[in-house]
Formats: sequence, structure tokens, C-alpha cells
Amino acid sequence: MTAATSTSITAEQLLRMPSDGHRYELVAGELQQMVPAGWRHGEIAGYLDRWLNPFVAQHGLGRVYIADTGFLLSRDPDTVRAPDIAFIRKERMPATPPQEAFWPGAPDLVVEVVSPGDTFREVDEKVQDWLRAGAAMVWVVNPTMRTVTVYRSPINVKTLTAQDTLSGEDVVPGFECPLREIFPDS
Repeated sequence: MTAATSTSITAEQLLRMPSDGHRYELVAGELQQMVPAGWRHGEIAGYLDRWLNPFVAQHGLGRVYIADTGFLLSRDPDTVRAPDIAFIRKERMPATPPQEAFWPGAPDLVVEVVSPGDTFREVDEKVQDWLRAGAAMVWVVNPTMRTVTVYRSPINVKTLTAQDTLSGEDVVPGFECPLREIFPDS
């Protein structure tokens, strides 16, 4: 990894930036503007959140966070990513609320919904960043293909179709969602 240059932005600088109406991620010290998601992206993320959030709350498993929540994945240069949905296990929640900052490290589960403008390379870079930072599982939801690709590591990967059921496995124990529920027009 290269050292931060004088033009690198830090996580703290990103947090203090005045709002200009855009969303940003910080990748190796460089700001990357995020294009607003389309309606289909938001609809599918909403469907999945309606399944995941109540399940996690009902079973006291931890907390679910939605888009715009930043996670500090690495330092010097800093990388801050913001998934569409994130889950952190109860065991990792601090006893007292932390100061306003980005969550230090990766969530246990990351959900990325692919937008029409996303390239394969961009999505793969995000998945690899999440896994390197310690995410136990990443779900990449592809609305166009009506698939969810489940990553447990760079080599432990499986793709589910709309006829399959998405499982939380050991990360969100007991969670299951028929994919036809997040791809309702399938």
C-alpha cells in the first residue's frame, strides 16, 4: 500500500466536509463521488431491508444500517465505504455510543445493490475492500440479472437466482429470504 500524499483526504476531513448535495466514498485517500441510485436500486434495497431489519431486531442479533453510513476500512491512506445495507453483530456493538465518526472496520454483513452505471471492476473492488477489512459476508444484488452473489472470501462465492432463498448463514443466524420477494416481478 502506498503512503498518503499531501493531497490525500483523511476520514476525519471527509466527515467534516460541508454537504454539497452529493454522496462520497473515500478510496485510498481520494474522494469518489457516488451517483444517486435509480428507483429500481432503491426499491430492491428497500425490499431487502424490510426483511432483514425486523428479523435482526426481533432476534436481538445486532443493528442494521442503511446507505450513507460510512465504514472506515483502512488508514494511511484512508478508505471509507458506504454500503447500501450493513449489519453489525450485537457482540461488536460498544457498551456506550461512540462519538460521531465512521464505524471503525467492516460490518459483519455488507449488501451492495448494483446500479446501472456500476462497472464489474468497481463492484469487485468494493467486494474485495469489504472482505480485506474483515466483512464475514458480502451480498451483491444484481437487479438486472435478478441474482445475488454471496461472497464469504475471494474464492468462496456462490450466485443465487430469483428461485433461490438467501440465507444469513452463520452471520445472521436463522435469516432467510426468498429472492422472489426482493425481485417481485420475477
